[in-house]
Amino acid sequence: MLDVLYRNGRFWTGDPERPTATAVGVIGGMIVGLDHDVLGLKSARVHDLGGAPVVPGFHDAHFHLSAVGQHLRRCDVSPASVSTLDDLYAALGRFADALAPGAWVVAEGYEDDKLGAMPDRHSLDRVTGGRPAWVVHASHHAGVANTEALRRMGFTDLREVPDVVHGVVQRDHDGAATGYFAEAATALVNVVLRPEPTDEFVAAIAAGSAYALSMGLTSVTEPGISGMLTGNGPHDLADFQRARDLGLLGVRTTVMPEVAALHALDISLGTSADDLGLDLGLRTGLGDDRLRVGGVKMFADGAFTARTAAVHHCYLESVGGGDGVLLTDPDTLRANMVAAHRAGWQVCTHAIGDRGVDRVLDALEEAQSRHPRTDARHRIEHCGLVSQAQVKRIAALGVIPVPQGRFISEFGDNYVRVLGDERAERVFAQASFLRAGIELPGSSDCPVVGGEPLKGLQALVTRTTPSGRVLGADERITAAQALRAFTYGSAFADHQEGRKGSLTRGRLADMVVLSDNPLAVDPSAIGSIDVIATIVGGDVAFGEV
Repeated sequence: MLDVLYRNGRFWTGDPERPTATAVGVIGGMIVGLDHDVLGLKSARVHDLGGAPVVPGFHDAHFHLSAVGQHLRRCDVSPASVSTLDDLYAALGRFADALAPGAWVVAEGYEDDKLGAMPDRHSLDRVTGGRPAWVVHASHHAGVANTEALRRMGFTDLREVPDVVHGVVQRDHDGAATGYFAEAATALVNVVLRPEPTDEFVAAIAAGSAYALSMGLTSVTEPGISGMLTGNGPHDLADFQRARDLGLLGVRTTVMPEVAALHALDISLGTSADDLGLDLGLRTGLGDDRLRVGGVKMFADGAFTARTAAVHHCYLESVGGGDGVLLTDPDTLRANMVAAHRAGWQVCTHAIGDRGVDRVLDALEEAQSRHPRTDARHRIEHCGLVSQAQVKRIAALGVIPVPQGRFISEFGDNYVRVLGDERAERVFAQASFLRAGIELPGSSDCPVVGGEPLKGLQALVTRTTPSGRVLGADERITAAQALRAFTYGSAFADHQEGRKGSLTRGRLADMVVLSDNPLAVDPSAIGSIDVIATIVGGDVAFGEV
């Protein structure tokens, strides 16, 4: 007897051997058959889908689940909410007035290229009522602190704010810090803001999970916990486990510990002195279908919009030039990557600029040369600017690039402004990756941009910037390729394609019921399709059927 039967649907299975179906049967959270395999069986529950389109559950391969939950309770100063600096200051003032005296005013999402300038520390002082304020750039790689925030950080004489290796501390003509910090320098603020109390962080995980389910996401990969650049604190995994125990982790989650959480393992345990890992020898793959440990997160460089992604050729002089920032010393990055590879970790390294990508590829080539491993599936998170020669290296190494197509639809015009036309046309080269035989995952980097997978699909297909320009027409992909990326491709990037990513017998019964078929509508309408219901393990986790 089936636990549940979903019938009268238009299922796109993602399985080339059986690409469509009208019915799916579920026992114990798993798909046990399709169509005639199950239509004659009794079922405890039956849902008639009324001919609605159904696809495998969406999987975002780079989704900051906990940060999404935190973002939802902070002040939104993204272009969707503010269009001028005056709007930003007014929004901050209203937000601050609702807080207790002395509480932190944290805002996220400003884009200085759209506002015309960065927020000013003194203006932040004026509108926040003596409270500390930290206003985070849309890239989440930079931000502006006000005077009270700097005082809370321990700085009253702003000339004494230290420079930070691999970071940016902006200074005025007298050498005083202006309040703008980028990359590793943001740790000066984070060390005061973090960690949040466990109950607050668990609540953020719960809010992020509910938000993900509402968009059709059944799985996410959380790209960084227990670090200063990502996550909340050293007990992040325990907090995810607590959220799961309380029934608050509705979306399947793979977490990546930041490399700072790893350490050399005791050779007496039978490991190598070169191995890098967690206590008890924990590494990639521990866990179950709801919560598991994924790869180890490392950082090579920054972001295009903050002009900190490491590039071989400088940013345009009109925006200040420079060739970006390497967030980790190349020798340290190489040593960490080789050690983690040897210890059995999937290595997932943030690299956006082509210079940063080369540093990662060099280290992975050395790791495989010294300690060969099959099917390691190391990842380059973002992999924003690459040459065709780099694409070939990525394919040859079996590395998985994790680009964000929606960065084009949100930041594409800014890429032209900072990189120039030729390089901007090549960013996030998803079609080149596919042509090289690479399995492409789908991802958003939410909350840097919105996490709606259907809008992500549309961006992969159209590559249209906010101004309406098609940026890199040759890098557009088909709707079917985009849908595969956000289902099977992301599962593959997590070594989970045998468990999910397609509606196949023996896979998890994770599905999304939609208002229309993303493979049939005009590409410009894909992002407007509604999520009717999100189904996890055969149970409706969002919406109704």
